[in-house]
Amino acid sequence: MTLPKSPWTAGAVLALCGMFPLCGQNLPPVATNAAPASIHLLKAPGLENFFQLSGRIYSGSQPEGEAAFAELKARGIKIIISVDGAAPNAEMAGRFGLRYAHLPIGYDGVPADQALRLVKAAETLPGPIYVHCHHGLHRGPAGAAVICMATEGWTPEQAVGWLQLAGTATNYAGLYRTVEQFHPPTPEVLKSVSDNFSEKSKVSPLADVMIQVDDRFDHVKLIKQAGYAKPAAHPDLKPEEEALLLDELFKELLRSDIIEKRSEDFKAKLTEAEEASSQFHRLLLAEGMPNAKSLDAAYQRLNTACAACHKAYRN
Repeated sequence: MTLPKSPWTAGAVLALCGMFPLCGQNLPPVATNAAPASIHLLKAPGLENFFQLSGRIYSGSQPEGEAAFAELKARGIKIIISVDGAAPNAEMAGRFGLRYAHLPIGYDGVPADQALRLVKAAETLPGPIYVHCHHGLHRGPAGAAVICMATEGWTPEQAVGWLQLAGTATNYAGLYRTVEQFHPPTPEVLKSVSDNFSEKSKVSPLADVMIQVDDRFDHVKLIKQAGYAKPAAHPDLKPEEEALLLDELFKELLRSDIIEKRSEDFKAKLTEAEEASSQFHRLLLAEGMPNAKSLDAAYQRLNTACAACHKAYRN
């Protein structure tokens, strides 16, 4: 089914198909007419937010179960590119003759070197190609947009229109910035990029991820000191965006193999930190400014959760 060109109708179709699960994010913007007309919304078991973007590129969620991989195979897809932080199910994909390339990115944007790797993969690996993150809403569409700008001739306006159509939340400003500012690499630049793509990239050690958590929490502290607004000395720090990115770091940790061998107490403390960060983010998103007492209580819960985890497991 080709999505109608009316923005309202496209939004209604997506909503009726349940393409926007409630993930604690702000609601996605209504789709614009800037998205390429070639995009088709598909429906298949085990695949959320499943789109065909061109004759060679598809986008969606992490395939769940054999039916999902069978669907991808039936459509002729040969390569699955995961930009999700969690290790992909390369073993099940292999049983269906599919191969993974794992090129994870964060919610704060697509790093320049990883954008080059995505383009190199799309140009050198056999297609068609399916690009996915966890739910197919944010990182996956951004990765697919970069690929389509380089290989399908999409303009930045078309790529942003695609993000809106896919439901990429505007709070992920870094993903939108990546797409708006991306310039397809020249053939000379691509020649220097490795074409060795692992099916399971080495996930960052826990210490490295916790450094990222610490950095984000430092930003949240500055925002708290500024009365939950942009700090005068750091106008680049947007309260809702920083709180969301901190929450996503906790969520990603809870889904990763990093913590599989950790104690139940560690997992419980990490879960409390994620729930606290999610509550803090929701308050910042609330219509009208919540009272300082509510925000102070949510911030204190987050601070206490982080401190408890650090005290027990910092070293």
